[in-house]
Amino acid sequence: MNVTPITQLFAGILLGASLIGVFWYVSGTGINVKTVAAAEKLIGLEYSDEQREKVIGRLEQSLENFEQVRGLEMANDIGLPLYFDPTPPGKVFDFEPQIPIQWEIPSGVELPENRAELAFYSIKELASLIKHRKITSVELTEFFLERLEQYDDKLEAVVTLTRERALEQARKMDEDIEGGNYRGILHGIPYGAKDLFAVEGYKTTWGATPYKDQVIDQTATVIRKLDEAGAVLIAKLTLGALAYGDIWFDGRTNNPWNPDQGSSGSSAGSAAATVAGLVPFGLGTETLGSIVSPSTRTGATGLRPTFGQISRQGAMALSWTMDKVGPITRSVDDAAIVYNAIRGPDGYDLTVKNYPFNYTGNVDFSALRIGYYRQAFEATPNGAYYDSLSLERLRDMAGELIPVELPDLPLGGMFNLLTAEGAAAFDELTLTGRDSLLVWQDDNAWPNLFRTVRFLPAVEWIQLNRVRAMLIDQMDKVMEEVDLFITPTFGGNNLLITNLTGHPAVVMPNGFSEDVEPVSITFIGSLYDEATLLAVADKFQKETDFHLRRPPLFVD
Repeated sequence: MNVTPITQLFAGILLGASLIGVFWYVSGTGINVKTVAAAEKLIGLEYSDEQREKVIGRLEQSLENFEQVRGLEMANDIGLPLYFDPTPPGKVFDFEPQIPIQWEIPSGVELPENRAELAFYSIKELASLIKHRKITSVELTEFFLERLEQYDDKLEAVVTLTRERALEQARKMDEDIEGGNYRGILHGIPYGAKDLFAVEGYKTTWGATPYKDQVIDQTATVIRKLDEAGAVLIAKLTLGALAYGDIWFDGRTNNPWNPDQGSSGSSAGSAAATVAGLVPFGLGTETLGSIVSPSTRTGATGLRPTFGQISRQGAMALSWTMDKVGPITRSVDDAAIVYNAIRGPDGYDLTVKNYPFNYTGNVDFSALRIGYYRQAFEATPNGAYYDSLSLERLRDMAGELIPVELPDLPLGGMFNLLTAEGAAAFDELTLTGRDSLLVWQDDNAWPNLFRTVRFLPAVEWIQLNRVRAMLIDQMDKVMEEVDLFITPTFGGNNLLITNLTGHPAVVMPNGFSEDVEPVSITFIGSLYDEATLLAVADKFQKETDFHLRRPPLFVD
């Protein structure tokens, strides 16, 4: 059943007359006709004095009800009892049953004479070294821990090194190898995770001063799944405070190509550390650009999966209807490997579907309908030169491309959907004034956004969700014409639209500016069809070498 309309109705009621709180704050002593009239100006309505008198009693009762709810303690992991589903009404997905994926681990990979070269080996190359016992997991883990310690002053990408846990895991992986128990391609491979994923026994700071000493007594599903796959967590990496930007409680995460510049966010540390060769891959999350943006800035390859493909259990909630977990890597091939290990339901996050991922990496372009976002390519944003070259390269590979136009709906207020959920998730910060502890305090920072959205009327919030339902339906009609499409990463409204509709995306470097800083291109796929999306993106990426370039400051 498509539960989106139910979500709109009940979540709107829960947010309920958020505007009513305005009445109390305007008068300071109670609600009267004047405070109601003043509040009307905030929502562009005008009532008569008789109408104002009638609502006062109801508003006073609502304030009492608000205070009762505010007296409850609600942890961040208590979500809505209703779940967002990006599936359009009546849509049926006809996928083949899951076929086991056999990752090809290359033979003949050797340790480099200069051990520093290991920092930029692919997952498959590292897997070959471990599987054929040319290096142990302990040696590889210690190698990357040393790089994190050596270079983090330049990046500011690490919140916590999980050294003790990592070495214990690595020793276990080496024992398993010796005993003939090889877990697969991620066996013994180190990685880092954005510090909004809970890991038992370690701080989970969410990048924010009020939570910098927080320890959550659980381990996130994606971390547990990687444990089972044999991967070794070596660091909890930075994120912009409460998953916004690149400014965290102890500094700013920097771009490995230009440390004088921030890495963008919010999956700042995962992108920067991966590109700098401090970890083979990282875990990130996206609500509205938090994988796409830092991947663009740093030259990483990021996969934002379909909403509801990877569990968010144990991850900080910002928006229950928009948060998505995904890998940040140096190649599409690596992203596919990590995605396969972490996808699928866990019984906790009830938005997650059990759809197959039949990835082979093979592409028959003649069988695919590949589109391009015409309006975005015809515009002239930064990086247009590289975008046009990418478009021509794809035409050379795939033949004639199909022009697509994205839905044209009033989207200006849609950001309020995210901020309303965020304000609810961090209600305690606003009510206690602890939001003043966050480092970033500009007009566009969370403290001000959370305060502002409390004036959003419940009726308008529901209307925005109805627009979202229209957007989902119209985007489905677009995707009926193509299997996937290419777009300038920040072209038009594609980033906002596809995050609202839950469509998957792969972002990758497609050039370097005159200042030798990366620019990117993005592929948008059909719902739940990461296999096709990744296969095309991988084929496209392998026609270039941009993902193979290394930031000079991090090459020994």
